[in-house]
Amino acid sequence: MRKPYRQGLLLVIALLGLALAACRPSAGVHFFAEGQPKTLGEWGVLRIEGGKLHLNAGVVPYDLNTPLFSDYAHKLRTVWMPEGTSATYQPEQSFDFPVGTILSKTFYYPLPAGQVWDGTSVARTPPSQSSLEGEALDLAKVRLIETRLLVHRAEGWVALPYVWNDAQTEATLKRTGELVSLELVDAGDAREAVDYQVPDQNQCGGCHITDNKSRKLLPIGPKARHLNRSFDYAGGRENQLAHLARVGYLTGVPAGPPRLADAMDATASLDARARAYLDVNCGHCHSATGPAITSGLWLDAGTQDRLKLGFCKQPIAAGKGTGNRLHDIEPGNAAASIFEFRMDSDDPAIMMPELGRSVVHREGLQLIRDWINAQPGSCGVAVGNP
Repeated sequence: MRKPYRQGLLLVIALLGLALAACRPSAGVHFFAEGQPKTLGEWGVLRIEGGKLHLNAGVVPYDLNTPLFSDYAHKLRTVWMPEGTSATYQPEQSFDFPVGTILSKTFYYPLPAGQVWDGTSVARTPPSQSSLEGEALDLAKVRLIETRLLVHRAEGWVALPYVWNDAQTEATLKRTGELVSLELVDAGDAREAVDYQVPDQNQCGGCHITDNKSRKLLPIGPKARHLNRSFDYAGGRENQLAHLARVGYLTGVPAGPPRLADAMDATASLDARARAYLDVNCGHCHSATGPAITSGLWLDAGTQDRLKLGFCKQPIAAGKGTGNRLHDIEPGNAAASIFEFRMDSDDPAIMMPELGRSVVHREGLQLIRDWINAQPGSCGVAVGNP
């Protein structure tokens, strides 16, 4: 082979190799400005190493004061932003994240104590409990179900659901969703079947379209009142808002940001706990801008009008969801309230919330029962605004 020809051929091969490398994701996080990668691994947000699920460099975990209930699943939430960018603080809404942001939420269950994965059995434990150990999940102790990505592209947010394989080595895009049959096992070995529903891409909008006018997907969890709490990072315990600001992921944090209670914290007031629970589980839909605005029932943290909160309010179009009850909330009488009836049901035509669960959240139901039973007044007497 002549030398000039050989050198030219080598140059072409080298250039081709560089082009192919540019098409592949790097060892770290890779943001896809378009398309729908088939596997979660292509994004590089999480990695499996040494039998554990780890976060890649620049991926920051976070948690909520009160998590949204999802059939007792636990959640590992993370945020990643391109270098040199940050989110802007918003007092009530989700933070204003830059294009290129990747939010991830991995749904998992701890395994029953002392047991290995048998194909169905998972522990029924408080969803607010975390199994993180130094910002990693030990795969011998948990069962990964799905990881949902919320990706901020130039045209807006895009939701992508990925389902983990049996070996817990990779998650694959499931645009049409998936049904996962599990069995919840409590500390006394009592068992309850769960048909865990991985949502399809359209169903993601059922929760994430929080503005009925724009009809655009938006984040729900990353709000100041939900994130204002401490977190056990690998480098030590720190307030999440302070941590995000320190690592350059959040600007404009004021002094004294709002904070909602942990709904399961018995030391907090009953009212604070109930309102936090309703805000995170119902308020993104039942609000002055949400998809359920026509119901006249607003359950977000900012609403104080007792009629809008459901007190002595007659339903507008609940159908059989009323259970023959007259009011959303009968002060002092949970058993006569539509709230109690719908939260205590697993019938898709009745239950509320209508998405994201197939079983009753017993502890959440009891909290709202206690809260309603503690309310003063009656629907025969005016119960003015506080």
